[in-house]
Amino acid sequence: MTDTVTEQSAPEQSDGPSYIEAPATDSAVKGRIKVADEVVEKVAALAALEVEGVADMGGDLARAFESVRDRIGLGSRRANQGVNAQIHNGEVAVSLTIVVEYGHVVMDVASEVKTNVAMIVSRMLGMRVMEVNVTVDDVRLPGDTRPAPGDPAADEEPSSAA
Repeated sequence: MTDTVTEQSAPEQSDGPSYIEAPATDSAVKGRIKVADEVVEKVAALAALEVEGVADMGGDLARAFESVRDRIGLGSRRANQGVNAQIHNGEVAVSLTIVVEYGHVVMDVASEVKTNVAMIVSRMLGMRVMEVNVTVDDVRLPGDTRPAPGDPAADEEPSSAA
């Protein structure tokens, strides 16, 4: 039985590893990681849209501008519309403008947006979230949904008004 124990440990120690080991800690690798503000903005916008009661992102002017861009074919809507993020020394401050669906408690939705954005940004990007500011710009009324770009309903709207 003692021969078995000796045979198991001796060959591994004398041969050494047959692969290159990764450094044990991040401090052993030099360099830096930079995350663009736009990445934080996109993650924050998606986190806000996950919250029940958030109908849209951005203020009236931003939504109107995106609607015009969609209609004339200059591209699809920005995923980070209505979000501004500032990064300083690995800490983030996020400001969001949202539209709340009618029937939801506005303060509850805004509070849930703050919580979800802080949690998701912190978890996904590994940054400390200093603050999340939420502005509720509008309330989306029932039946007041904006059709998606390229949706046949969006193309029929102007012709049905004539």
